[in-house]
Amino acid sequence: MYEMADQSWRFQPISMAPAVIDAIARRIGEHARIHDVAELEVILHGGEPLLAGPELIALAVKTIRRAVDVGTQVHVIIQTNAVLLSESYLRFLAGLGVRVGVSLDGYQAAQDRHRVFANGKGSHEQVTAALRRLTTGRYHHLFSGILCTIDIRNDPIATYEALLEFDPPAVDFLLPHGNWSTPPPFRDPESMRTPYAEWLIAVFDRWYGSTRVETDVRFLSEIIRLLMGFPSRTEAVGLSPARMVVVETDGSIELSDILKSAYEGAADTGMNVLRDSFDAVARHPGIMARQLGVSGLSSVCRGCEIHTVCGGGLHAHRYSDATAFDNPSVYCLDLFRLIDHIRRRVAHDVAMTRSER
Repeated sequence: MYEMADQSWRFQPISMAPAVIDAIARRIGEHARIHDVAELEVILHGGEPLLAGPELIALAVKTIRRAVDVGTQVHVIIQTNAVLLSESYLRFLAGLGVRVGVSLDGYQAAQDRHRVFANGKGSHEQVTAALRRLTTGRYHHLFSGILCTIDIRNDPIATYEALLEFDPPAVDFLLPHGNWSTPPPFRDPESMRTPYAEWLIAVFDRWYGSTRVETDVRFLSEIIRLLMGFPSRTEAVGLSPARMVVVETDGSIELSDILKSAYEGAADTGMNVLRDSFDAVARHPGIMARQLGVSGLSSVCRGCEIHTVCGGGLHAHRYSDATAFDNPSVYCLDLFRLIDHIRRRVAHDVAMTRSER
């Protein structure tokens, strides 16, 4: 978020005030009652959420859970870079029943390419030590998975296998944020090359070809689900409606914070939990645009044979200064090649299974 086009973080409080936490809890409870919500998920992230400290984290979790009626289950996940994930923090999070997602970009050289301290020293050693505390003892049940941002300079198989060392229940590979006006690294909009597809195909073949289930690679398993006719559970692919909002530290309610990669104010709704309900946000044009399914895609996407699987890609990745979001993803060619590869591989296996009956 610190390097995105939207720099509004500079004017936000570092952490939430108790009054904002109270308002968030009240809005969540209100929304759950009105819509008879059986389960909801709250993700604490940043920045680095562990910097808020145990007292504020406990206040947020307990206040939100108290605000919902009996019968509504609140799942809380904290997404952390794990540098501060000590034994005492794990014991504290276990007591709260908060699950932990960790950001790790792979083996040492891969992790330390981007994730460094202010003095330039890499974070791999500290993060992997924290992951071992989380995954090899009594706290493994808290582990929700690993978030890994793709850098195509890193070896895909070595990256994947470095993540597997920690027995993650799930791995999320994220495409670097960018768009047609500000392209992501190594993605030339004028080129027919598909470097991100090549990287992900290597991971797919290694993961899919394993003789045992090693983990759930969510981006790839969601594509398989979509090819089989099931709805997507992520905004990265497919046409399922967006079902989340972001609340900033001052209480501002925003659209997906990934939109901040597009332009200043792209995620703004003009609403705040101190005065607005989540139902009011649901009527915001930016939210409604992400509920339109096929009709919300560009004409180029609607004419594509895989549009129900690709879903036009992540909404933020469609942006250009000239035509706003009325475009395919800047990763269009990569997504097409990846999905086509997965489709062919899965179709072959289905045909082989049928022929053996």
